[in-house]
Amino acid sequence: MVGRQGPVVGRRSLIGAGLGVGVGAAVFGAGGAGVAYAAGGSARRRGLGFLAAAMDGYPDHGSVRLAQSYSDQAGLFSTAFTYDNALAVLAQLAGRTAAGLGRAVVLGDALLYAQEHDPVYDDGRLRQAYNVGPYTFFDGSLQPDGFVRADGTANVGTQFGFTGTAVGDMAWAGIALSALARRTGARRFLDGAVRIGTWIDRVGRTDEPLGGYKFGVNGADEKLPFTSTEHNTDLVCLFGRLALLTGDRVWRERRARAEAFVKKMWEPAGGFFYTGTNDGVTVNKSPIPEDTQTWTHLALDSRSYSRPLDWAAAELAVVDHAGRRNSTVPTGQTYEGVTFSSASLVANEDAPIAEFQPKPDRSGVWFEGTAHLALALRDRGRAGDETRARRLVASIERAQDLLGAGQTVGGHALPERSGVVSASSPLDTGFGFGYYPYRHVGATAWYLLAATRTNPLRA
Repeated sequence: MVGRQGPVVGRRSLIGAGLGVGVGAAVFGAGGAGVAYAAGGSARRRGLGFLAAAMDGYPDHGSVRLAQSYSDQAGLFSTAFTYDNALAVLAQLAGRTAAGLGRAVVLGDALLYAQEHDPVYDDGRLRQAYNVGPYTFFDGSLQPDGFVRADGTANVGTQFGFTGTAVGDMAWAGIALSALARRTGARRFLDGAVRIGTWIDRVGRTDEPLGGYKFGVNGADEKLPFTSTEHNTDLVCLFGRLALLTGDRVWRERRARAEAFVKKMWEPAGGFFYTGTNDGVTVNKSPIPEDTQTWTHLALDSRSYSRPLDWAAAELAVVDHAGRRNSTVPTGQTYEGVTFSSASLVANEDAPIAEFQPKPDRSGVWFEGTAHLALALRDRGRAGDETRARRLVASIERAQDLLGAGQTVGGHALPERSGVVSASSPLDTGFGFGYYPYRHVGATAWYLLAATRTNPLRA
């Protein structure tokens, strides 16, 4: 990649780096759980069935709970990422049913519980991830607790180093809580979102030349030097919502600061957004990720910045099938969509993505990003956009039907044909980690948002 200055760490790269080193009225039966959702209904119902099963995987460990992010086969045990659970809230609300609202409230209250019962801090932060059920770690050590530990604190994901706090994760949690505040009118959700926004402004605000809000802190509470286009895009939505919900003008100023950074990442000649900056001075030219193209459109609501959708659809397009090198797609199946970044297309297919991981498939479809693009195309609504979006959604639904069979959560079999895997085959993001064919709350939630035409980033 010409001009590469080294990757800005992305929100999802914390899975590989580890920031620590580099409940409401509804209960477990709310919404009929996974079995009721999966009993032969539509693809959307089966997606909701997976979200329910991921949320209900540890019924013996209390009603205050988050959803396990990935199926057990991913090897992350009972890890529940804050970002994924925020998306699950938004996907449940998108269905506009009483059952979905009940589940969204439970998850929202669990995020508030984590905010109020952190084992170390009382400043409004959430951690990157939590444990939601017991397991034995690779080294033989036992993690015996559910989401709420015996001493009442939230069970932070220390085994994998998921103990830091990223601005993007916090922003999505704030977006989810603000959505709950709008839907329910409950003050506690707005208060939680305001605490998140206040923490972000205190910790992330920077006066560096490029401005905006920086990445967050690691597990030792040390500020990280990166500034992410994606994170600041998230803040355009969060701060905009807080301005509307509170009437406080300070959130407008904060929104403008985040938006100004995003617009500085615009490359008019190519029609796309760069990923951010490593030092607050120099724009990082590569890799170029998918979400900085689609989320900017969804958040900025501007025709001036709709070209990145065409860039992503053309430059990150992939088709995966058994004939591709390192593909894990069964013979006779084909999936189309987009990959994670420009670096994914030139990944070294002769080397593992990371230690103990498989070799990548350059044509692996990233289904979460494919859903981003489908939703953004539907939101834009130009000639041909709906046709393209339908093809992408159909590919995701085919993956839900056929990929990830036999996977479990908490040792329990998932409902058949429920939940979207994160990728059709192992893919290298170019940011130090990969995605694999494991059923995933985040990918499923974005599919449901795309299917219901729900833009979660519109203030």
